[in-house]
Amino acid sequence: MIPVKPRKSLGQHYLTDRNIARKIVNSLTFRSYDQVLEIGPGMGVLSKDLLSLHGRKVKFVEIDKTSVEYLNENIPDIRDKIQTGDILHINLSDIFDGPFAIIGNFPYNISSQLFFKILGNRQQVIEVICMIQKEVASRIASPPGSRNYGILSVFLQAYYDIEILFTVPGHVFYPPPRVQSAVIRLRRNSRQTMSCNESLFISIVKSAFNQRRKVLRNSLKAFFPPGELSREIFRKRPEQLSVDDFIGLASFTEKQSE
Repeated sequence: MIPVKPRKSLGQHYLTDRNIARKIVNSLTFRSYDQVLEIGPGMGVLSKDLLSLHGRKVKFVEIDKTSVEYLNENIPDIRDKIQTGDILHINLSDIFDGPFAIIGNFPYNISSQLFFKILGNRQQVIEVICMIQKEVASRIASPPGSRNYGILSVFLQAYYDIEILFTVPGHVFYPPPRVQSAVIRLRRNSRQTMSCNESLFISIVKSAFNQRRKVLRNSLKAFFPPGELSREIFRKRPEQLSVDDFIGLASFTEKQSE
């Protein structure tokens, strides 16, 4: 019997396997950080192992008040480290000073929003260990040339090195999800800032992938003078371009407008 009933509206699927929980926690590298934020601890299957980490500062954010009550009652060490709230509306810099990692079993219905939140805090969030839908994990980690490579792939790979660590079977959750799950790790790469206007980079990537069946000379014609569209790169489709290729396009457009 699960003491806290999962709420479908919050996309909750509680991990029940302690061995997998330890494997997830052990995936934290603690390179250049000693602070960890768990998003959505639920019933605390990861939290117990996180709290046992010596010399590490750990905090928790949980939107479900029932889960918070359960955790405070059953895991006393968590009481002064957990706050109730929606992670999408919390200022992460208010939780920790300095660099930290994020860990958690991300609700499938807000995983993309969480990744954009992480991107917005990339100077502090230098590592992420999370369990997400396997299909989303594959999309995020896909290299250029893959049919799964898309907008979120480009945005995240611009600032993070991404690897799929392992897959997780559905029967270790309650309730079992209808999709497969995977644990991935994001590690900040060496790129601190864009060598181009970031807003322009974002606009070009979105415009390209919003018409991904078209070659770039059609999807990006609003950004470039007609004479430039005969270049070889504009004969390609967006999934064939690397992050650096998109940065190069944004840089070229920026220089043309100076």
